[in-house]
Amino acid sequence: MSRFFGFVFAACLIAILTATPVLAAKAAWPKTLTLGTASPGGVFYVYGDALAKILTESLKIDVNPLPTQGSEHNVKLIESGDVQLGLLTMGSGLQGWNGTGDWTKGQRYRKMRALFPMYDNVFSFVTLRRSGITTVAQFNNRNIGTGPRAGAQGSYVPAILAAIGVSAKIGNSGWESLTADLLDGRYDGIVMLAGTPSPVLKKLETKDPLVFANLSSEQIDAIRKAMPELTISQIGSGAYTSLDKTYTTVGLFAFVIGRDDLPDDLVYQLVKAAFDNQPRLLKATSAAIDTVPQNALKDTFLPFHPGAVRYYREIGIKIPDALVPVN
Repeated sequence: MSRFFGFVFAACLIAILTATPVLAAKAAWPKTLTLGTASPGGVFYVYGDALAKILTESLKIDVNPLPTQGSEHNVKLIESGDVQLGLLTMGSGLQGWNGTGDWTKGQRYRKMRALFPMYDNVFSFVTLRRSGITTVAQFNNRNIGTGPRAGAQGSYVPAILAAIGVSAKIGNSGWESLTADLLDGRYDGIVMLAGTPSPVLKKLETKDPLVFANLSSEQIDAIRKAMPELTISQIGSGAYTSLDKTYTTVGLFAFVIGRDDLPDDLVYQLVKAAFDNQPRLLKATSAAIDTVPQNALKDTFLPFHPGAVRYYREIGIKIPDALVPVN
């Protein structure tokens, strides 16, 4: 009997000693996390809401999605510490990191760290079929809506149009009011930066047939020469009922970011939970098909959080040395 109890005591002691580092690490985790998303109606908002639910269940702490104005706003909120996690397009990330976007006013935002890839965000130049507009060149001198000012489209759309010599009267508002204005004729077109399919555009085309206005290959070249961070992106035929052929445009990859002071073990578990639950993200939006570890290499400039680096190394993905922070 004494040998039995001795064995049990030893086993319990080993379990306690083994668990102590884990418990100690978790004790250092914040009690809650806030995730900056975007304006309701867009894919960022849908993706962020689904991700917050997954992380709340997996991490056993409350992760609360916060509607924001989008990428640029999220960068500022990460910097200030008002949110600990955020969603952004890498164009806004690049501008924020280097302090080059007009919205930065020269400030370099250096508290953000890359965690994991989301999906390709594409610029959709959309009009109503009844407008007669079929090309982006026809946006010239028209009233064009681009969504919240502090989203990535707020700074990119004027620059894109300027790069191809199109002068438009640009307005900013939330997507629901913006699409209502389009239907009522106050806007001639809209430009949306979002994953595919966008809930906003899916809903809009049930009310009025849409046209995806074309960019010529020469215009795409001019845009990418002015903004090399933009990629050639496509929306497949049938993604929207209004789209009967592949639509070629420009885009920006999106990432989930976190503050640099988040605990390494927390970030490791967070990244793992996101990839382990990718099927659930896919149920929320088909854009999450791109939420796979290999797409971490789409990031070419933003340092990864050490906890994320640990995860990628364990599964055999080498993060470039230049993007691994030096402790």
